[in-house]
Amino acid sequence: MPEPGPVPEPTTETVPGTDRRTGGLPAVLAVTTGVFAIVTTEILPVGLLGPIGATFRISDGTTGLMMTLPGLVAAVAAPVVTVATRRADRRTVLCALLLLLALADLLNAVAPAYGAVLLARVALGLVIGAFWSIGSGLAPRLVPAERQARANTVIFTAVPLGSVLGVPAGVLLGSLAGWRTAFAAMAVLTLLALAALLATLPPLPPPTTTTGLGVLRGLLTGRGTLAGLAVTFLIVLAHFGAYTYVTPFLTEVTRVGPGTIGALLLAYGAAGLLGNLLGGARAGRALRPTFAAAAVLLAAATLLLPVLGTDRPGATALLLLWGAAYGAVPVCSLSWFLAAAPHAPEAAGVLFTSSFQATIGIAALAGGGVVDRTSPGTVLVLAGLTALLAAGTVLLTAPAPATARR
Repeated sequence: MPEPGPVPEPTTETVPGTDRRTGGLPAVLAVTTGVFAIVTTEILPVGLLGPIGATFRISDGTTGLMMTLPGLVAAVAAPVVTVATRRADRRTVLCALLLLLALADLLNAVAPAYGAVLLARVALGLVIGAFWSIGSGLAPRLVPAERQARANTVIFTAVPLGSVLGVPAGVLLGSLAGWRTAFAAMAVLTLLALAALLATLPPLPPPTTTTGLGVLRGLLTGRGTLAGLAVTFLIVLAHFGAYTYVTPFLTEVTRVGPGTIGALLLAYGAAGLLGNLLGGARAGRALRPTFAAAAVLLAAATLLLPVLGTDRPGATALLLLWGAAYGAVPVCSLSWFLAAAPHAPEAAGVLFTSSFQATIGIAALAGGGVVDRTSPGTVLVLAGLTALLAAGTVLLTAPAPATARR
């Protein structure tokens, strides 16, 4: 079992006085609300791909750039913004990021051309990269040590909730009032999340040892973090390469309308919430089997969808399986990086965010190329094979959970 590589110097995140001024559960819920707004804005185009493409008269693959750009920008923004703001109060940074997100949502809502939409998605990428990098490592500064695992699980419920509530609500609102209205509603939600952060987050001075480039370079020499990057790339490539274009599959192959697609995505998201709760509970104690099982189930769902997803019952069953499998992936991936770098949680969050978001962008771009040249079914098969490769990599390289080393 590979051990994490050397870290140049201790990078403990403790800030004098922070343990006496934690925000507790209200602050955790406020961060979760912010993450929900970010995740929903990011994946909303999945459910609105057709209407957006029709508005600007572009193909599904070109519309998929709405998923590609934020991921690639976030991958760069995660280390750059985190390092650039390393001496700034984390509360101030997070609130500024949510304000930028609200402005990006408004730009989406009024964009006169597709270029303006892509500009808004670039701004979203900046928010994703910085917010996730800082927010994913905040639990130790908000709650006591014995509640940190639960706090992380709560924060990560925002990922499947974006699918459970955000995308179906966006699809419904888009069908009733147009896709622009869905983004306008997201701007309102983001402003509410900003108000919650302002009301509940305590001052969060930068860590005594900041996340600098030297720390990040040091983590990249570790076998554990390198393996984590490889696994994250494979499993996220498999998921988003296929999920970004699941709506065209359901339309063309399963032959269901927008209302049914919204219901199916709702079911998918509900299963994802369950997968997140179960995976979050087990990832800290049994990372290897939990992560491997998630990858295998995701592979099974995507490989079988072209065969059994031609009717609504088959598609529903496999989307439920897919949602449950992917729901465990983000928390497993973060647990991997934290296990590989237990002394540098914010730096581990940077690597987690960069690898995750870069792969989302690559996956959406690659999936779009395949869809435009072949079919959505081909994307699903390729995704399934990639997920199997991810499962094998997990079994061979997973580190011991961070909690096991304490």
